[in-house]
Amino acid sequence: MAQDISWQKHQGHFTFYASLPIEKVNFVFANLLRGMMMSFPSFVIMAFVGQWVYGIQFIFSLWLIPLVVLTILSVVGVGVFLGFWSPNVQLTNLLVQGLMMIVSFMTPILVDMAKLPVVLQGFSYLVPTTYAAEALREMLSIGFTTNVGKNMLILLAYTVISYTLILKKIHWRGEG
Repeated sequence: MAQDISWQKHQGHFTFYASLPIEKVNFVFANLLRGMMMSFPSFVIMAFVGQWVYGIQFIFSLWLIPLVVLTILSVVGVGVFLGFWSPNVQLTNLLVQGLMMIVSFMTPILVDMAKLPVVLQGFSYLVPTTYAAEALREMLSIGFTTNVGKNMLILLAYTVISYTLILKKIHWRGEG
């Protein structure tokens, strides 16, 4: 999302959007919804493939729906903000590729939190994927707990903060 929005921004597409009778918030929401629609199928497919490949059984509940939505929105929100913030496309590409590696390998997504070095454990609390991974692990293995609820509230806070920053940063005209 960050790379695509950055590219649109620097190609002058926002000038076109500014000429349309749409609010900025609707444009941002449409991009977020697009990001969510792109992410959701892979989440569902991997959940079912993972059960089949590893021979495990997940616990599915209705609480999984808002958890997945908050997970996707909080992560997509960071990407959308980077796209709107970026001073140029090259920096966006560099940041996105670097952040993907950091988020994947230096937070408790692929590695258990206890096995991460103390420095990375502290860092991991700054990114929403830590809370998403913890909530999803617990939700799919045990079901809804107060810890899952706490993590959902934190993801909601990341979502609200990122969207507030996005709405403040989006400029229809110019490089701003």
